[in-house]
Amino acid sequence: MKINTTRFGELEVEKKDIITFKEGLLGFEHLKRFFIVDPGDQTLILWFQSIDDEKTAFPIIEPKIFQPDYSVRLLPAELQSLSLDTVTEASVYTILTIPKAVTEMSANLKAPIIINNSSKEARQIVLQDSKLEVRYSMYAELKTYIVNYSSDDSNRTTTSKPQAVELNEAKNANAPVKELKRPEA
Repeated sequence: MKINTTRFGELEVEKKDIITFKEGLLGFEHLKRFFIVDPGDQTLILWFQSIDDEKTAFPIIEPKIFQPDYSVRLLPAELQSLSLDTVTEASVYTILTIPKAVTEMSANLKAPIIINNSSKEARQIVLQDSKLEVRYSMYAELKTYIVNYSSDDSNRTTTSKPQAVELNEAKNANAPVKELKRPEA
């Protein structure tokens, strides 16, 4: 199925990837169908795109990335509402708030999105744990995780000496370029 979005353009979505909410998201109860978009960057932030409204997409992330000890404890009725026996059968995401000052980014740990991995039914559930925050400041922890993430670089081509990047190459790569002025003699 082809879905038009304002943020990502037209996307092809398989029916098996559609996530359905019976109740919608908090404040967006009229939106029932979503899918996850991975923009392919290195931020680890995904987007929860609405099928019902092409303009609506929420930045989301797995909370374990920036807070490894985060755990979700659901009541039996909450598990049953998603046809789950345990939380291990689900994916857990938190909705992010990303203001203009990205360093003030926060995650809603109090009301995560829980997705049944097999049925793709989902709910945003307000957890009973009073220690969880609605606006958990997590930018520094996410940045640390990304910087410390280790990958296998053994398959990459290496050179014996560093090569300088030409000014034109940096411009072509959309990198910020600072113009240098020579001091007048």
